[in-house]
Amino acid sequence: MFNKWRKYSYAAQKSQWLFIRWIFIWIVVFFLLYNLVTVFFFSMWVLENETMLPGLHRGDRLILSSFGFNRLILQNTGTNRSIPFRRGHIVLVDMALKEKKNIFIGFWDALVRFFTAQQVNITDQGEHVFVKRVIALPGDEISMTQFVLRVKPQNDTYSYTEFELSDRPYDITIPQVPALWDESLPFSGNIDPRVLGDDECFVLSDDRSNTNDSRTWGPVSTALITGRVLFRYWPLNRLGRP
Repeated sequence: MFNKWRKYSYAAQKSQWLFIRWIFIWIVVFFLLYNLVTVFFFSMWVLENETMLPGLHRGDRLILSSFGFNRLILQNTGTNRSIPFRRGHIVLVDMALKEKKNIFIGFWDALVRFFTAQQVNITDQGEHVFVKRVIALPGDEISMTQFVLRVKPQNDTYSYTEFELSDRPYDITIPQVPALWDESLPFSGNIDPRVLGDDECFVLSDDRSNTNDSRTWGPVSTALITGRVLFRYWPLNRLGRP
């Protein structure tokens, strides 16, 4: 009897539609808030390769500070006060930003990632999004010897190793170079001195073997750096700031 009342009663049907409508509205609101937070404040990322060894490992889960809002409020001491990261910070580099994005595809990609807890993407994130370490900022003069970068900050008299200019210590993996290594090959361990442009940063993998970074791309624009790694929350035995 009760089921028949729900089937034929206008009041019951209206109540059911109102319930469904409110569920839909809350899902839309939550989706918009989620994207607002990830674009302007914080996001999460799973490292899917070993390019940041020994500090970060494949499968590490990271919390990042997104730069959409940070660029407006953070002021750092350094070469360029509008840059919300410093030398030594681990950042997210999105090479796809060099090209104009398809808004329709971007919306559906965000929707799919939202409802699959970031497990499914329409676009292949691994092809254009990279976790790297910022080694040099705009205006710095850089050179590399035996896979270690030396940096002379803009308006500074002296050059320093990359480790001296980082606010936190870190290790790198230096590959064993074959005896017949040709410096003209990619992923060279030596770079002649050069000065970065007004909007150029130099980013490297901590594993200095054959991994893509500024040695192959060249310096990257600050606009391509979309977030900074703040915290590793998984695995629990390596919990903390990387």
